[in-house]
Amino acid sequence: MPPSSLRLDSLLTGIARPFTRPGSRSAIDKQPRQGAHALTFLGIAGDEQGDLRVHGGVDKAIHHYPREHYVDWVAELGEHPLLAQPGAFGENFSTDGWREADVCLGDRIRVGSALLEVSQGRMPCWKLNDRFEVAQMALQVQQSGRTGWYYRVLEEGVVEAGDSLSIVERRHAEWSVARLSAVLFDKRLEPDLLRECLALPLVPSWRRTLEKRLQQRQVEDWGSRLQGRADA
Repeated sequence: MPPSSLRLDSLLTGIARPFTRPGSRSAIDKQPRQGAHALTFLGIAGDEQGDLRVHGGVDKAIHHYPREHYVDWVAELGEHPLLAQPGAFGENFSTDGWREADVCLGDRIRVGSALLEVSQGRMPCWKLNDRFEVAQMALQVQQSGRTGWYYRVLEEGVVEAGDSLSIVERRHAEWSVARLSAVLFDKRLEPDLLRECLALPLVPSWRRTLEKRLQQRQVEDWGSRLQGRADA
């Protein structure tokens, strides 16, 4: 059984800078921070996002990525300088002990003096390809299920590395982040399963995606998100 509480090993933030493609910006290069930081409804004070259309906002205030995944990535990619310390995947929280199968949609988690809620899994995008210089990195993250997850902030507070994260409420125990993301990333169309998911408190973007699948009876093209293709 995974622990109901664990230690926040690293707290990370980043500054938005020009990225690899013309006109693109990113704050994916997160660095560990020391000391207490304010945690607001929009995330950690001082943290930035390069493209607010698809990153940040109240439903993506904090990105949590399991540190133990790094071992799996080294096994698959070989030694990589980005994998030498936390922050390779643009995460704000780095811990050991919880994976995507261990946390559920709507879990409420106390950290420092703040209260968070698991809002969704991550939908990896092409910026991971460019950051790692691996052509299909975003697809590999998606297929592996090692995506991490996002929190919304229910109660603002103060947090720092070394604080405890504790699950204080679980409302959808049957819907782990891993299970919900598997539905989103499945090319097969299962209408009954989609309807079951739509009964959950999904973020608006996920709800629109699944509703559109039901209406059109097909799964959307992921090319734009995974490869940055303008024609997708």
